[in-house]
Amino acid sequence: MGENSSFTAAEPPPPSPKSAAIDDALLKQFFAEVSEVERDNEVIRILSCFKLNPFEYLNLSFDSSIDDVKKQYRKLSLLVHPDKCKHPQAKEAFGALAKAQQLLLDQLERDYILSQVVAAKEELRSKWKKQLKKDTASKLKSLVTEGKYDQEHEQSEEFQQHLRLKVRELLTEQEWRRRKMAMRISEEEGRLKKDEEETKEMWKRKREHEEQWEGTREKRVSSWRDFMKGGKKAKKGEIRPPKLKTEDPNKSYVQRPVKRG
Repeated sequence: MGENSSFTAAEPPPPSPKSAAIDDALLKQFFAEVSEVERDNEVIRILSCFKLNPFEYLNLSFDSSIDDVKKQYRKLSLLVHPDKCKHPQAKEAFGALAKAQQLLLDQLERDYILSQVVAAKEELRSKWKKQLKKDTASKLKSLVTEGKYDQEHEQSEEFQQHLRLKVRELLTEQEWRRRKMAMRISEEEGRLKKDEEETKEMWKRKREHEEQWEGTREKRVSSWRDFMKGGKKAKKGEIRPPKLKTEDPNKSYVQRPVKRG
């Protein structure tokens, strides 16, 4: 009895090769029946999706699993594959699907998007509670059903539509902040680079000036020596002022005459 219960509690075995072959056959049959118009419509739908939400590209709900993402990508990518779809933008739509799958398979990117979904739900729930306070009948119904009325509301198409729009709004705000931050970082990097270049140029000019000054050192020293050697002798053709006589011939400085009388 214990063996039977453990057997029933075990995970179901993976699909057999025969089952997988049947799925592939059904999928091929499905695409064989898809008209060219339907392929074109899917291309248009993909290209009109909100660019920051990969769930929209794959036409999946926010609670879809990794396996759901892979299956849906395979289905839609075959639908708009450029070799099978004649729409002029089929290649662009195919690339958009590939990028959407890549984002949702990346754990960090997926967690970031789902965090915005959680924030959007919290905002909508808060708004819903405020509406319940104003609507007595709805408030009583929510209390009587012990939260089931709230759950039904969140599962409704109206709530899901509001959720998609709110997620768009939050993702747009986050992207705008990211771009502004990137712009500021770029401007700061540009300013630092400019300051660095100006500093390099200043030191370059200073070094060149020092090199020029050092290069003329011998010339300056030689000129100074020549001046010291012949500085007291009048050069040829040079006119010097007459020496003033002093009353005391032993004094080398000029002495003003003393008035007597």
